[in-house]
Parts: sequence; C-alpha cells; structure tokens
Amino acid sequence: MPGTPDDRPDPDFAWTAAEIRRVGGEVTEWLARYLSELPEKPVFTPMSPNRAAAMLRAPLPENGQTADEILRLFATEVAPHPFGNGHPRFYAWVNSPPVPIGVFAQLCAAAMNPSVAGGNHAAVWIERQVLEWFKSLIGFTMGSMGLLVSGSSAAAITALAAARHRATERRGWDVRSTGVQLPARLLVYMSPEAHGCHQKAVELLGLGSAQIRTVPVDDALRMRPTALDSMLAEDIAMGALPVAVVASAGTVNTGAIDPLAEVADVCERHGVWLHVDGAYGAPAVITREYREQLAPIARADSVAIDAHKWMYVPVDAGVVLVRDVSAMRDTFSLVPAYLRVEEDAKGVQGPPWFSEYGSEQTRPFRALKIWMALRYYGLSGYRRMIEHDMALARHLAERVRASDDLELFEPTGLSIVCFRAAPTSMRGNTKSLDALNTRLTSALQLGGVAFLSSTVLRGELWLRACIVNPLATTADIDAMLAALHSYL
Repeated sequence: MPGTPDDRPDPDFAWTAAEIRRVGGEVTEWLARYLSELPEKPVFTPMSPNRAAAMLRAPLPENGQTADEILRLFATEVAPHPFGNGHPRFYAWVNSPPVPIGVFAQLCAAAMNPSVAGGNHAAVWIERQVLEWFKSLIGFTMGSMGLLVSGSSAAAITALAAARHRATERRGWDVRSTGVQLPARLLVYMSPEAHGCHQKAVELLGLGSAQIRTVPVDDALRMRPTALDSMLAEDIAMGALPVAVVASAGTVNTGAIDPLAEVADVCERHGVWLHVDGAYGAPAVITREYREQLAPIARADSVAIDAHKWMYVPVDAGVVLVRDVSAMRDTFSLVPAYLRVEEDAKGVQGPPWFSEYGSEQTRPFRALKIWMALRYYGLSGYRRMIEHDMALARHLAERVRASDDLELFEPTGLSIVCFRAAPTSMRGNTKSLDALNTRLTSALQLGGVAFLSSTVLRGELWLRACIVNPLATTADIDAMLAALHSYL
C-alpha cells in the first residue's frame, strides 16, 4: 500500500559496502585518468550549441537510472567539456587546478555531510583550527574571528557589513533596525583596480554604488595614500561617514599590491575600517620576495583570502577574517546577548556558533579540504609551489621583452603578466592593436593549445596570463607563445 512504511531500508538508498566500493572504484579510476591525461588534451572544448540545447530540453527523469548509466552519461556529456583550469596551459583569470588531496577531502566531507552552523562536532573544530592557521599566516591575534565562505564576494559582504555596523554604531545609529536611511552619506573608498565584488557588496548592503569614492592610482596602478588621506579629510569635514577603505593585496588585473602600510596609517588617522582584499595575493606573504610587502596585512580590520585561488584547494574555499570579534558578532547574531553561549566544550552546543558571525545558517564542511591540503603540503610546500608560479611569470615576461612583436605591460606583479601583440607597423594605433589582440584572445581560447584572458589597462586591451598552476612548466609557457605567434 502506498505510504506504508517498510521495516527494511530502501535498497536504492542503502547501498551495500560492496556496491560503494565498486562504484567508488570506477569514480577513482576516472579521476586518475582525468587528472593524469589533462596535459595531452585541449585546454578548452566548448559545449556545442546542439548539445547544450539538448541538455535544456531533456525532461526530469520519472524513473531512476543505475549508477553505471549515470557515470557513462557523465563521461560522455560532462567530462569532455571542463572549464579548463586543471590544464597546465590555462592562464585565464585566477582559477587553479585542484590538489588531489583536496579532491579526496571533498569526498570525505560530502560523506559526513554535516551542517557547520555550530555545535560540538569535529567539523566545527576543524574550521576553527583552519581559521587559527590563517590568522597566524597574516599576523592576526587570537582574539579575532573569521568564517569560511564561498569566496571573496561573500567575504566582502561579510566584512563590509561589519564595517558598516561599527561605523554607524559609533554615531549612535542602529542600522540593523532602522536600515541605512541615515542623516549622513555612508562612503566606501577603493581604487579603480579593486575587484567588482566590492561594488556589488556596497550595493547589496544598501549603500549604493554612488557612495563609492574612487581613489586615484599611481603609474603602477596602486592606490595613492595621499589622495586617500585628502579625500577622507574632505568628506569628514563635509559631515559624511566613511565606512571602509578597500585595499588590494594583489589585484586580479595586474597583481598590483597597494601600499598597505601607508594606507593603514591613513585609516588609523581617520578612524576608518580597512578591508584588505587578499583573495589572490595574500598567500604570497609566505614567500621570500613578498613577505615584507604583504606583512602590513596584519594591520587590517578585515581580510579576504581565497584558498581556491593560490592555494589550489577545490572550489569553494573562501576565508574572511575580522579583527574585532564583537563587531562581527553584533552585525549578524540574532541570539539575545544574555543567551549567548561562550563555550560548551563538554556539551552539545560547543563554542559560539558560526551562524552568529555571518549570513549563512546551513554551512557546508568547507574546512576539511583546506585542513588536509595544509597538512599535506605544509608552509614549505606551499612556498615552493607559489614561488614556482612566480618564476614562470618571470620567464614569460622575459620572453615577451625579448620579442620584437610583443609588448609587456610593466610593472608585473605576483604571478600575473599582461602583454599584447604589437607589430611595429601598428605601434601607436590603439584601435588596431585592440582589434588584433581581441582576435588573438579568441583564437587562443578556441584553439585548444592554451587559454588566456584579456583585460583593459589605461584604456587599452591587453592579453593577461595569471599563472597559478604548479604543474605548468617553461615548456608550457613557450608552447603558449608559439601558438600566439601562429595566429599573428
């Protein structure tokens, strides 16, 4: 009879250990082939319009299929069309290949499938340990707080929400109950090179993009602290309320690092929250070349880091750290202060719940893949891999400098190299150069040998290579340049 419970588990749900081993073995075999054979395959193979349309027309299955049938569909419909970022000649955007230990960690986390809103279970303590490791990485104190989030976009919303709460609280305004209809302009400061996720955060927080003050940059596309200082002084004198300054520890366009120490001095002088976007570049703090330049991240009020960028952890693995734990908790907690549990190490509650420090209630077990990767490679392993990427970027820059028909954008930063085809006959003709390099970008992306992105710098289009792949070699860089020259 429909709806009558059975004393036996549904066999489609309760797989036997033997079936789990058999199907798991097939998945592992596919994984081994996929990761090991990537260098011999095209970097990118787009979905054909017919196949994409067929996918959208396919109805929701009424009856289930076997695991074998589903894996065959995956092998023929999905696996042949990856994003491309696992390939050693993929240099577009900041998308790294996944480290194998992180792939296995994701499988383990999915098998446990906890909700990491809080409680006294292993996933909570693993996340707290990972957060302590990131605090030590950038020089934050034990009294600070953080969360693992989807990425720097979620980190920006979380950090700037805390900044907004702290700034308005100092004026005696309760933005959580009254909203942002306040008697002063709430302003956020960033350079034109700041990532677009910060504008989105400003808009989502109800401040409006018109309240963004764009701080001029120098010739290296770094924020000018003297200009920031003047803008803050002028705005405060006019009665505005500065909420935060967003500085970059490695922009996604060129890898430029804002003068963090000087920006921190300005923020301290005016009492303004400093958020550092280290989504891409912050891990370079462990390298010999960038340790000193990135050390002032420790002076920020909040920091964003994406472990799925330059730490090669599978997506998603974002980190947001906030120095003032009370600001973070006051911004998001809906638990009355007199009911807050500070720690219940022996009981069910555990430490204060993560859901009090951010917008997510149901939270995945993101920490395990970061935890396993950090344990597997250690700081020395990560230092070696990151410095390898930077060395490849230097090799690319040197090859571009030595070429008569290529032009390098300087200075380069971290592991990003911007360059363009610039035949002598076209030099000085921006329109023709832009058209040529637009064509070359498309040819490379569809050609299968290598994959670059493009960007606009000082009003001109440039090819952009971001190297975040420890499997890449100088031969891969040379193959990319050879392919580029073949399209000229």
